[in-house]
Order: sequence, then structure tokens, then C-alpha cells
Amino acid sequence: MSKPDILAVAKLHPFYQQALETVYNVHDRTHVTDPAAFAALAPRIVGVAGTGEASVPRSLLSQLPNAKVVSVFGVGYDGVDVAAALEHGIPVTHTPDVLTDDVADLALGLVLSVARQIPQADQYVRAGQWPSGPMALGRKVSGARLGIVGLGRIGKAIARRAMGFGMHVAYTARSEKTDSGFPFFASAAALASQVDFLVVITPGGAGTKHLINAEVLKALGPKGYLINVARGSVVDETALVEALQNSTIAGAGLDVFANEPQVPESLWRMSNVVLTPHMASATRETRQAMADLAFANMQAGTTGQPLRTPVPECAAMQK
Repeated sequence: MSKPDILAVAKLHPFYQQALETVYNVHDRTHVTDPAAFAALAPRIVGVAGTGEASVPRSLLSQLPNAKVVSVFGVGYDGVDVAAALEHGIPVTHTPDVLTDDVADLALGLVLSVARQIPQADQYVRAGQWPSGPMALGRKVSGARLGIVGLGRIGKAIARRAMGFGMHVAYTARSEKTDSGFPFFASAAALASQVDFLVVITPGGAGTKHLINAEVLKALGPKGYLINVARGSVVDETALVEALQNSTIAGAGLDVFANEPQVPESLWRMSNVVLTPHMASATRETRQAMADLAFANMQAGTTGQPLRTPVPECAAMQK
């Protein structure tokens, strides 16, 4: 009996790829250059496998009459046209919860790294500069004010970690979370004006594009730091570079960028910026858990079983 066919719309993590290949024929769309060949393949596709950065547009979904699920390896899914998927009766799934701890850990790691200049200190020692004198003083983290843009699962996990450092936590979100116990601000600019560290962990997509703009950065001020572990699109990268160059803000810790994997030279040449390569969930344990969940969603979707973790817009399809 032949294996069912699924379509990979991005380079998949090996853990996910290997699991899929045990059950399915995995076709890589990036290698399909012949429209006629793809047209012949498309009716056989029963599922779509992607990543948090993958694009699954309406034009692709309309070519897949027998697709039963889009299984995203990642919590973000802003590249998927969910409205079009719903119109075609194709539920979309993702992998929330399993990566919450790792992303929250890295967010606090970036706070510590940029404030205490940990990467710069490592290079200072390695370059043999220590005998010449001490480094410039860093910024204290314990007891500082931390603002969170987006108080979902990961935002709450960041808040819990920040409280362990005695930090004073406040937040902004689409709506007030009355049970959070933290002060709520109606806008990112209002929040930025009252904190020392502004951590961005809101979903990407058109609704949050450039939410962190020149106005917000000005409100954060010359002693404030921006931390982005959300999506590169949420921050106006041009405005951020200008704010860093002009000392409008003190520094930044960035795990995501506007045009990954391309990072502007202006960012990586600045000493008040800590950069990581979109690695917030990149531990072996979490990537395995993400692969297991994405694979379980794919199997459930293609066999008509209840989905493990549909995205919120698609949860009603199971009821």
C-alpha cells in the first residue's frame, strides 16, 4: 500500500521530516519548478507541513482539493492564510505550549545579556583586553521595571521569571487580563514610557506589523532596552537602527529580524546590541516535542481524528 502524499512548504526540522517520512511521501514544494508536474501532484496531497515562517497563501490552498490539514511546526502561523484555509475546510494546527519555557528563558537571557554585557565581556576576555583595565559598567537587572508586549502563554512565563529577579512587571495586550495582577497599559508607547526593559512577545502578522515604531522607541528612552523574541515584522527595523545609533534607546536584544536570515550590518556592528539567530525554541528537548506534536496533528488531520492543537481560528471546526 502506497504512502499518502503531503507537501512541505518550507525546509523542515530533521525531527519533523524524519517522523513524517515514516508514514508519508513528503514532497518539497521548493523543488517543484515544473507547473505541470505540480498540477499532477496537487490532487494527491492530503496534508501541508510548514514552519512558523512558512508561507501558505490562498493561491496554494486553492490548488490542493484534497488537503485535510496544515500542520505548522512552530507557535506562530502568520504566513498561513487561515481565512482561505477555513473557506476550503482545511484546519490549521501549530505547536503552542511545548516551546513556552524555552522562549521565556531566552527572553530573560537577552535581558541579562544586553544589560550586563555578557557577550561583550566574553569577547573582552578572549581578546586579552582585561589586563588593560576593567570594562565599562553594566546596568542592574534585579528590581528593574519590565514591560511585556503581549501577555499570552509566553508573556506570562516571562513575567514569572522576571518576578524571580524582583522586577516590577507591567504589560500591554489587545485586551486587559484582569486576572494577571499586573498593571495594564493601553498602548505599547504608554507602557514603554514606564519601563526599563520592553520585551516583545506578541504574534506577528498584519495586525502587529511595526507595532514597535519610532514613537514607542522614543517613549522607551535613552536608558531603556528593547528585547524582541516575537517576530521581526513587529518592530520597525529601520526606526530601531536609528534609535540605537542616535542613543534614543540604550540597547537591544534581538532574536528575530525583518528579513531573516539577513541581518543589517548596522545592527551587528553596534556594541550595545545582542543578536541571536531566531533560536528561542532551539533546544533538543523542545524541538523534539514540537516535532512530535506537529506530527501528531498531521496524522490526526489526515485520518479524520480530533486535532491536538488547532490554531484558535480553527478550534471551532472540531466542535
